[in-house]
Amino acid sequence: MKKHLMLLTVVILILGSLAPALAQEATSLVIWADDTRAPILAEVGKAFTEEYGVEVVVQEMGFGDIRDGLKVAGPAGEGPDIIIGAHDWLGELVVNGLLAPIDLGDKAAEFFTPAVDAFTYDGVLYGMPYAMENLAFIYNPELVATPPTTWTEVKELSAEIQASGAAKYGYIIRTNDPYHWMPMFSAFGGYVFGRNEVGAYDPTDIGLDSEGALAAGAYLQSLVEEGLLVPDIDYDIEHTMFETGEAAMIVTGPWALPRIKASGVPYAVTMIPGEVQPASPFLGVQGFMISAFSQNQMLAEIFLLDYVANADVMQQIFDADPRPSAYLAVREAITDPDIAGFVAAGANGAAMPAIPEMASVWTAWGNAMELIIRQTESAEAALTNAAAQVRELLATDLSAMVNIPGSWQAAVGCASDWDPACKVTALTDNGDGTFSGTFNIPAGSYEFKAALGGSWGENYGVDGVRDGGNYSLVLEADSVVTFTYDSATHLVTVTIGE
Repeated sequence: MKKHLMLLTVVILILGSLAPALAQEATSLVIWADDTRAPILAEVGKAFTEEYGVEVVVQEMGFGDIRDGLKVAGPAGEGPDIIIGAHDWLGELVVNGLLAPIDLGDKAAEFFTPAVDAFTYDGVLYGMPYAMENLAFIYNPELVATPPTTWTEVKELSAEIQASGAAKYGYIIRTNDPYHWMPMFSAFGGYVFGRNEVGAYDPTDIGLDSEGALAAGAYLQSLVEEGLLVPDIDYDIEHTMFETGEAAMIVTGPWALPRIKASGVPYAVTMIPGEVQPASPFLGVQGFMISAFSQNQMLAEIFLLDYVANADVMQQIFDADPRPSAYLAVREAITDPDIAGFVAAGANGAAMPAIPEMASVWTAWGNAMELIIRQTESAEAALTNAAAQVRELLATDLSAMVNIPGSWQAAVGCASDWDPACKVTALTDNGDGTFSGTFNIPAGSYEFKAALGGSWGENYGVDGVRDGGNYSLVLEADSVVTFTYDSATHLVTVTIGE
């Protein structure tokens, strides 16, 4: 296997001479990976061990547990050398000093440029990408002979399908899901954050009320007003309608392919329609990162560049979990028409903003979408208010906020439910690592979670699990309810009554 040893700006030959010495000082190289990637990395590690005499220890962890584990174990000196993870973790991990830079050197040319860009934060590369995912346009070829290329055509086609009775609806979209709205939003010229002079996302430039955003909102509003779109659509309803032939067109991701295939419905994957410009879905990128606390950072980089960054290993990673590869040799050799469709649909995509400020956007943007679909507010009013809310949030320091967002918030005075930044439901610091708040809540059945920093960037559900399931709360009568969050365990306890 050809060696590509590099020590940042130091010449390759110097690092080549240092590598054996580095190996002599190291006893092991620890990698945290999920169950899909772990077996592949363990096998690759055998070759590395044979050459350098350094044992590669692959510890299997849940994908969602890796980030939290690094935050605890890294500073204690007990963490991994390498982790796998998502690029949108960067905002949290880099700000907290948990990651070391990576220099791909000449190897950078072997990767899809947008994937490398996704792992670049403040001009510094912190990850080596291996896979990508994005949304694509899925249609039923028995109902749609030729896929639409513009959203204007989507609307016309939806009206024709509905009028003919071929299906109940043409195109459908979830009621409150800005991630899935983004392709349409961007096709009309809408954006979330602008870019600065070096191409990085600029949190001072909010585009939710830009001209293009308002045009996208007006289009969405017109679908509802003309009876082509209805509210109360979630993931399961959307897919059930498509899989039973009630709807002809949806936008979804590669994770939905297994259930679509199992349903037996005819389908095809293609580009997302554009309008004034090509649609730009968010790109999610997964990759390898090196811990800032690793004592073997150079060896970790050697392992990634020499033993993982090649067509054979990257193909194995792709085969284990088919998603558009970030490695060009594998990406360009994809023959599966479905995955090829997702690759094409992501050609104009933009990396999901990894900056911490993105967490302040989701609730306001999603609520605006729902208000438009429910015809509660005009598109212009909903998006203008959403942009104002985001600007206010970004101007306010909510980093210390502990909140209990859930379906109960509107009942106690919040503007909407599931708002992690609502000050009404913020808890008070008890000074002992716990936070509490007491509220008068009407009778009913509710769900909730704990959220930190006024956003969904860090949230905890049942059993204190990060990004875990919702807690349930059933009140037989109007009640005084006290929520207490424990920062050590991330558990929420509920006391009902005075």
